[in-house]
Amino acid sequence: MKALNLNTLVVLDALLEECSVTGAAKKLGLSAPSVSRSLSRIRLELGDPILVRAGRRLVPTPHALALRDRVRGLVEEASELLGPKDPLEMVSLTRTFVVRASDGLASAVAGPLVKRLGESAPNAVLRFMAEGGEDVDPLRDGEVDLDIGMIGHLGPEVRVEWLFDDRFVLAVRKGHPLVTGEATLEQVSAYPHVNVSRRGRTHGPLDGLLQRQGLNRQVSLVVASFYVALEVASASDFVAVVPSRVLGSAIGRFGLAEVDHPISAPVAISQAWHPRMDADPAHRWLRHQFRDVCHREMAG
Repeated sequence: MKALNLNTLVVLDALLEECSVTGAAKKLGLSAPSVSRSLSRIRLELGDPILVRAGRRLVPTPHALALRDRVRGLVEEASELLGPKDPLEMVSLTRTFVVRASDGLASAVAGPLVKRLGESAPNAVLRFMAEGGEDVDPLRDGEVDLDIGMIGHLGPEVRVEWLFDDRFVLAVRKGHPLVTGEATLEQVSAYPHVNVSRRGRTHGPLDGLLQRQGLNRQVSLVVASFYVALEVASASDFVAVVPSRVLGSAIGRFGLAEVDHPISAPVAISQAWHPRMDADPAHRWLRHQFRDVCHREMAG
């Protein structure tokens, strides 16, 4: 295979992102015929059509999909290497950072983070995006800058950094029968539960432990928000299983009590991002702010 030069890689990157000759030409400031000729050369050199017509649009071939992230990484690395190295001036930065996190975690860290933005980057915007999926596509495509929470398997390409450890506790109303004495698994499973899941799941971290003891809990309500679950628990005999940090920031507001239970093993809260953002100075600054705030406010 003949080696592609940097300009050809830039065109290929734009074509794979836009899946359109016209769109790639507009993004690069070139003419559509020029990009079309480049696509013909790329097809010849790679031995693959790269983009094929499907109805009225172009779609990438499997080989093109396999190349997309590598091409993007090479172009961004070259741009970082060859581009001007102007120092980042946070005070004049105008950028919106999108962070995917649960409402409870966002509530715990938003205050300190907004204060830091106001002091260092007053023109930047921090937008928290509700959890809804566990896939890497929003990170890869730049729709999400950081994913904060209990990070599952997002693939080997994703960078993951530990922030702090948390644990799950039971949240019940003050005066709930479970508050008196140490709650047993049998007692915990005797009361209805509200489960927090954006995917509508009725199972959570407590169920495996209960099942190993021959017990089951009754999940009578599933909600998408930790705070909705706490509201329900505060006004009923329902039990909510929530992270300790979430309950700690809301226990007084909802008139709740915390009950320890046997599933108290720590769970890691981490931040995840796509390596395409490794060298971005503003993104590095954002990661540092989350790391510092979590270590100061949440760890320990």
